[in-house]
Amino acid sequence: MNKFFTKKLSLISFIFIPIIFLWHPNWLGILGVQPYWPLFWLLPWSILNGSINGLIFGLFLGLILDSLTLDDSFTQIPGLIFCGFLFGRIKLHSDILVGHFRYGLICSFGSFLCGTLNCIQILFSNFSEGNALILISSIKSTLAQVFLTGFFAPFICSQLLRIFKFSRRKLQ
Repeated sequence: MNKFFTKKLSLISFIFIPIIFLWHPNWLGILGVQPYWPLFWLLPWSILNGSINGLIFGLFLGLILDSLTLDDSFTQIPGLIFCGFLFGRIKLHSDILVGHFRYGLICSFGSFLCGTLNCIQILFSNFSEGNALILISSIKSTLAQVFLTGFFAPFICSQLLRIFKFSRRKLQ
């Protein structure tokens, strides 16, 4: 039983993404905005498993999160697919300190990319109304989300990367 959990640790942790996404802990947010939780799991997974697996799991994450938020008029799929593919192109770095800060910068970039795609979707859906206040609010939310994602990414991504490496080592 213990071998099963060790082998499937990365996929078991995948299940927690929708749970955290729905839980939405207020004490971790700024201005009512949370970090972009899927990127914390997608970055270490894509680094270890490559860009094609990152693309596939980015699609799965997008489908799951879009099915949880049916009332939203925009989708998270394109941003997560693109981030999964880009994250898979990144190689591990030998310097631990640089690696931790790099995770924060990479996740900030991914969060900015996903937030920008969401802003574009909001802009196109409300284009006929000409309401600029919606766009300003979405830009504020995107910038807060980029900051929070970049702040928490070194802590969370480094631990998940260590766990994923440990479970891979147990497979061999």
